[in-house]
Amino acid sequence: MSRRCEPVPFAFAAEADRFRSNVTPPPREAPGRTQRAARSLVGLAAAAGLVASLLLGVEALQPEHASATSQPSGSSAGR
Repeated sequence: MSRRCEPVPFAFAAEADRFRSNVTPPPREAPGRTQRAARSLVGLAAAAGLVASLLLGVEALQPEHASATSQPSGSSAGR
């Protein structure tokens, strides 16, 4: 069985793995004071939201809170 090498469409994509560029990208610029402040405020807001949801969720899962608001169903009351 002889295999015939056929040209592959988009062969340049397969050859791109072997290509190495000698051009380096420019260095990233350091974030400014306002950008750092904005990032820290977003992080603080996210942390505050998580803490608030945790506090409200723990309160809702307390057994005495659940039994005080539950009412027996009408069908079980007559039996």
